[in-house]
Amino acid sequence: MDRSFEFDVEQLNAFVDGLLAFVHTHVLVIPNLIQVALVVLLYYVARMAARPATTVLDKILAAEWASKYRYQTGLIIKPLLLPVAWLALAGVEHLVALKLGWPAGITAFATSLLTAWVVIRLLLNFIADPWWSRAVAVFVWSVTALDIVGLLDPTLEIMDRLAVNLGSFRLSLLVVAKAIVVMVVLLWMANWAARMVEGRLKRISQFTPSQKVLFGKLSRVMFVTLAILVGINMVGIDLTALHVFSGALGLGVGIGLQKVVSNLLSGVILLMDRSVKPGDVVSIGGTYGWINSIGARYVSVVTRDGIEHLIPNEVLISTPVENWSHSDRLVRQRLPIGISYDSDVHLAIKLAEQAGGEFSRILKNPAPRCLLKGYGDNSLDLELRVWIEDAEKGVSNIKSEIYLRIHELFAQNNVAFPYPQRDIHVKGPVRLMFDGTLEPPEPEHFSGAVEGGSVDLKP
Repeated sequence: MDRSFEFDVEQLNAFVDGLLAFVHTHVLVIPNLIQVALVVLLYYVARMAARPATTVLDKILAAEWASKYRYQTGLIIKPLLLPVAWLALAGVEHLVALKLGWPAGITAFATSLLTAWVVIRLLLNFIADPWWSRAVAVFVWSVTALDIVGLLDPTLEIMDRLAVNLGSFRLSLLVVAKAIVVMVVLLWMANWAARMVEGRLKRISQFTPSQKVLFGKLSRVMFVTLAILVGINMVGIDLTALHVFSGALGLGVGIGLQKVVSNLLSGVILLMDRSVKPGDVVSIGGTYGWINSIGARYVSVVTRDGIEHLIPNEVLISTPVENWSHSDRLVRQRLPIGISYDSDVHLAIKLAEQAGGEFSRILKNPAPRCLLKGYGDNSLDLELRVWIEDAEKGVSNIKSEIYLRIHELFAQNNVAFPYPQRDIHVKGPVRLMFDGTLEPPEPEHFSGAVEGGSVDLKP
């Protein structure tokens, strides 16, 4: 494969010589240096003038009638106060210089550049992201500035000369710059179109949440792919010239991105089979919460603690998942209760069912049901069973409320809770030793045989 770096050194030298000649002829002369100093001085004057203008604007926007304009005005007008003031002063200075017959080439350039900057910033305020708005403004203004000073065509020519030949394919710095600009614009348009489609899908009630997410992701992939293909075609890159790299690229993708591809395909499967969907209450590997969103690579599960777990889609495919709301939203909760053997078990069952039915989150149908489950070592074991349909609001909180109500009702109706009891029986002779500081116990404090049998110590 023929790889060569193409660059015309003589043309670069000619460009640099021409640039230096322009600087010596038009910049490094006394009248033009005075104009440069005057433009810089006007910047500081405009900066001082912009401060009281900002204060006055803030006072106006502080009024109640201007509350709905406060955010947009602060976002659009405030950043333009300084350049507008600078432009106004430079324009007045330029008109005065022309009227008096003074040199005004530098001030003309400054006025044109400031005008371009104000217009570009004003138009690009429609871009919501501040970083992108500033970046695009700097790029567009730089191109405009080069065009105003007459250096755009030479700059583009130099960029085109900086090229690498890969066989029949020629990759120049100009092609790369065009590709970046075209791709950024087309990808921004693709994302904007995808957001429009996703917003439209959310308003269609005939689709399930999983179908809305699936169609939204597919539309985004389609728009992005179309933008990349159109961008490559607009730049003029012939993909067939890059077939040498296709084998290595495919191998690298297969080895390095297999997990990524697996998660992408798993996400499509999850959206198609609708086993989980946004809003479902799930338990995955000890993580209990509700699904907030299903992305291309992961599923967002928000717990009751407010922690958002990003679980790869592959995990939901390969591991068991407890979906509490897959076919319906009904969930039964079991609350074990123990009462003393001396308590009225029928009354305890009635009170437990009454406590479960007093809360709005507990369903009336099926109604709360309390059962006697068995005889424990120290208690009669009961179990209260209740049904809820809003597990995403929490399970432990409703259990706690029911237990507190049961405790109040049991205390009001003399239903006792059990506590562990232990009787100790000692077999064989017991030898008691005293150090003389204590009085020996009275014989009536013991029952049973002390020698040769079992003794039951009872105080």
